[in-house]
Amino acid sequence: MSVSPPPAPPTLPAAHSGHLDDNIMFFVRVLRAAGLPLGPHRVVEALQAVLAVGVERRDDFYWTLRSILVDRHDQIEAFDQAFYVFWRDPRIFERLMSLPLLEAKPELQERKPPPATQRVLDALRQQQQQRQSRESERREITAQLRHSEAEVLQYKDFEAMTADELARVRRALAKLRLPLKPLPTRRQRPAARGERVDMRATLRASLREGAHLDLKRQRPRQRQPALVVLCDISGSMATYSRMLLHFVHGLSADNRRVSTFVFGTRLTNITRYLVNRDVDVALERVGQVVQDWSGGTRIGDCLHEFNRHWSRRVLGSGVVVLLISDGLDRDSGADLGPEMERLTKSCRRLIWLNPLLRYAGFEARPAGIRAMLPWVDDFLTVHNLSSIEQLSAELSR
Repeated sequence: MSVSPPPAPPTLPAAHSGHLDDNIMFFVRVLRAAGLPLGPHRVVEALQAVLAVGVERRDDFYWTLRSILVDRHDQIEAFDQAFYVFWRDPRIFERLMSLPLLEAKPELQERKPPPATQRVLDALRQQQQQRQSRESERREITAQLRHSEAEVLQYKDFEAMTADELARVRRALAKLRLPLKPLPTRRQRPAARGERVDMRATLRASLREGAHLDLKRQRPRQRQPALVVLCDISGSMATYSRMLLHFVHGLSADNRRVSTFVFGTRLTNITRYLVNRDVDVALERVGQVVQDWSGGTRIGDCLHEFNRHWSRRVLGSGVVVLLISDGLDRDSGADLGPEMERLTKSCRRLIWLNPLLRYAGFEARPAGIRAMLPWVDDFLTVHNLSSIEQLSAELSR
């Protein structure tokens, strides 16, 4: 292995609140996430070596860790990058992540870092998110908050969640179901205490049993009502639509009479792609088909296309329509009122789920919202787990 000079001298690790063992353990996790094959025994060896050599000299600290944690020449670049960023200030990446992405200069965004540097940055991002999650849980316990982790996620906005919290919420959404009340049909089925007498079954039974006449009864069959989902996938709805598609996938697995459409600047039917039992595979196929993710919104044109080409196919008797959108139309609500009127007259119940309702001072000022609001049966918010449970309560009533 060729010996290369150490990077710029870092600050002594003893200056970082004295938790040397925790910092070394976290540093090894970053290297492992960056691609270095480091097991738990390397952490023990690194701690023992640092305690034996000491941290009085910066160069000794660098070479001690490198001799323990680096095995091949191609690992040196990743180690040097991680060592320089981490031991200069373990909190530097947390401050960088707090800056808005849009404030970065375009010329800096176009520059791609070397592969080793990119792996280190990705590893630091992943480990920092996990560390922030653990620190937030410690603060909650220290403050003696009696709410469990599930209760905290119940009321937290989807946009304010970390990557780990979003993953847990997706799993929770996949298990939720809408308690749609079954609808009676014209067909009858045998029942011990039915409202109607089944004369045909009664006569057949009397031929078998002789003079004894026992009235057979029947009552209407029930079927699960159909559900149609129209989900806005424009830029302002990107976070919420991706989360709610996990919820819709769970509904599709539980009820085959679910039709799902997504719209931004165009309308796309994704019903057949959500049939797959694996939600990741299903949403990956949806992403390959849909071409207008996180773009503009043309609600009026998309509803016109739905009413013209799809309403007669999927809107039968007793259909419940879930319209998931913030109502911010690029065309300022042009022709939106007549299309909403036709939609609400074609279904049994139209429920509008709007994440903007999470704000206490919400007012229907945009023209698109004013054109849509008179034609909906229920106007509810959808921005966290609690709001989706409220939707279930509304449908159960």
